Amino acid sequence: MEFILGQGGNIEIVFVKKDSENIEKGNELYSFLKERELFEGKLGEVYLDLSPKGENILLLGLGEEEKLDFDSLRKAFHKAGKELMKSKVKSVGVKVPKFKDLCYKKTISSITEGLIQSEYAFEKYLTEKKTNPSLEKVYFDVLEDKEDKVLDSIEETKNLMDGIFLARDLVNERAMNMYPEILANVSKENLENLGVTVDIFGRKEIEDMNMEAFLAVAEGSSKEPKFIVMNYNGDPESEEKIALVGKGLTYDSGGYSLKPSTSMDTMFSDMGGAGTVVGAMKAIAKSKLKKNVIGIVAACENLISGGAYKPGDIIGSMSGKTIEVLNTDAEGRLTLADALWYAATVVKADKIIDLATLTGACIVALGDTVTAAITNDDELMNDVKEASEFSGEPVWQLPSHPNFKKLIKGDFGDLKNTGGRGAGTITAGLFLEEFVNEVPWVHLDIAGTAYLGKPNGYLPKGATGVHVKTLYHLVKGE
Repeated sequence: MEFILGQGGNIEIVFVKKDSENIEKGNELYSFLKERELFEGKLGEVYLDLSPKGENILLLGLGEEEKLDFDSLRKAFHKAGKELMKSKVKSVGVKVPKFKDLCYKKTISSITEGLIQSEYAFEKYLTEKKTNPSLEKVYFDVLEDKEDKVLDSIEETKNLMDGIFLARDLVNERAMNMYPEILANVSKENLENLGVTVDIFGRKEIEDMNMEAFLAVAEGSSKEPKFIVMNYNGDPESEEKIALVGKGLTYDSGGYSLKPSTSMDTMFSDMGGAGTVVGAMKAIAKSKLKKNVIGIVAACENLISGGAYKPGDIIGSMSGKTIEVLNTDAEGRLTLADALWYAATVVKADKIIDLATLTGACIVALGDTVTAAITNDDELMNDVKEASEFSGEPVWQLPSHPNFKKLIKGDFGDLKNTGGRGAGTITAGLFLEEFVNEVPWVHLDIAGTAYLGKPNGYLPKGATGVHVKTLYHLVKGE
């Protein structure tokens, strides 16, 4: 899809706000449809007039004017893109006005994203593809003094979408073809040509670093664990570093605390955090952000074998703290414990964000729409919230009252790897806090938002790539 400044296109997209009396073009058609309650301008409504004697326009509903925001534009243009694809339209024109209270550059970005989002599909294993993108050229008729900013915004958005689509593809891939070695190699292939140094550590190096918690989870699998460190040095003049840590369980059976079979068929997606981190690193490096960012993934499988760790085991960790394993299906926090300690003490990051499909409790609490957060630093938490709000990836901060920490205090080891049924998302997050060495940190539990059972707006069924945008805008600092 090519984006061009100027007028053109076989079809023109005409904006319609809900219950508008008149519109700039196609008013007769709009009045006809409105009178018959066929089109009212509700958000995401589309009507394509494509005929030899038609006006060749697509009416696109934007909803109520006072509720219009950037995510509304993404959703509306995602619907428009799908409708244009259905009719095999090859080029389209969009006259972009200045919407009240909306930044013009971000407006263009949201429109661009919506159109690109409409083309994503994971159809690698389908013999007959269902999604056949047709849109080749998009003409933006923009305000005269905005051309340079618009071009920058389009390019940045395309880079972001490359990162999001990479994240989705990684997470959607099945475990038979996506295990630690492949995840490490694909990360290297996608990032090193963008100036990111990718170091891949195998079992021996992981043992040498005393990552006992990570290794305990990996013991049940014949696939070698990989510790992946992605270093982007975008500002050599600065010593400030932010670490992005993603849970990388390429498959999770639950181990000896075995999941029900109906809960296992999507567990190839338990690497949602890793996918987001790799995708964000690609977007950050491709846009050449002047920041220093380190992506970290402890990748392994959680399976059953004669050598697998068991409920009741007491294991060590890179930090030296011991952990009572009460449930082998609370494995992600064990891999993250060592990854976070590495970020805090070896990388010596100034800020840490971790992302993980960590708890079923998070899905019970917030469903598949909102990500849960735990933090030890309100300033960093506010920055994450601000980045997530613009990105259309909502985050809800959970409390971290000291009483919750008592639930993970160990009896025979320093910590328990689960605090029981109550406040499960909170206690999992507070377990992770034990390994950040007091570095400013935010934990994002994406158990509900990283992988969807059905489409939601511009988010497809399957992997969403959630928080690639959030991380990008957080790192960028806007």
